[in-house]
Amino acid sequence: MNYRIHSTDIELLRKTGVQEDDIKHCIKVAEKALEIAQRTGAKVDMELIGRGALFHDLGKAKTHEIEHGKIGAEIGEKIGLKKEITDIMEKHIRGGLTEDEAMELGLPIKDYTLKTLEERIVIYADRLVDIIMDGIVDIKGDESQAEKRFVEILKEHQRYGKNEITLKRYLNYHREIQDLMKR
Repeated sequence: MNYRIHSTDIELLRKTGVQEDDIKHCIKVAEKALEIAQRTGAKVDMELIGRGALFHDLGKAKTHEIEHGKIGAEIGEKIGLKKEITDIMEKHIRGGLTEDEAMELGLPIKDYTLKTLEERIVIYADRLVDIIMDGIVDIKGDESQAEKRFVEILKEHQRYGKNEITLKRYLNYHREIQDLMKR
C-alpha cells in the first residue's frame, strides 16, 4: 500500500497545539520512515508507519519533557487515533523502555519495548531526523550520511545515544533495518 501524508493530519497537529518547528520535525520523520520502510522491502503497514511517525510527538503540544510520549498517546486516544498509532507515540521515548527504565524516569511502570517492525522503523527514522536536522552530518543533499555514520554519531554524541542501554537499543534497530535493506 502506498501511503501519503494527509494535510488533514497536519492540521490536526496544529489544532492540538503542536508548534510549527515540531510539526516540521514530525513531517520529516514521517517522510523518512516511509522512505526507510519502502527501502526495506518488508511487508509493513505503511499507513501505520506514516501516521505513527507524523503523530509521534503530539504530546509536545503540552510538554517537551520525557512524559510527552505518554501525554501524546492520551491526546491521540481522545482525538480517535488507532491504538497502534498511540502505542508508537507512547513507546517512542528512548526507543522503547523496559519497566525498570520507566520507573527510573518517573513514567507509569509498564513495558514500552517495541514489538513491531513498524514501531522500530518510526523510532529509527526519528533518531535519523534528529541527526539530520541538528546538522550533525553535512548532508549536501545526501541524507544517507546519517545512516552511514549512525553508529559513530550515536557513540560520539551522548545526546543521541543517551545511555548504554538506549545506545545498544538504537544500534540494534539500525542493524536490523540496514540488514533488511541489503536483501
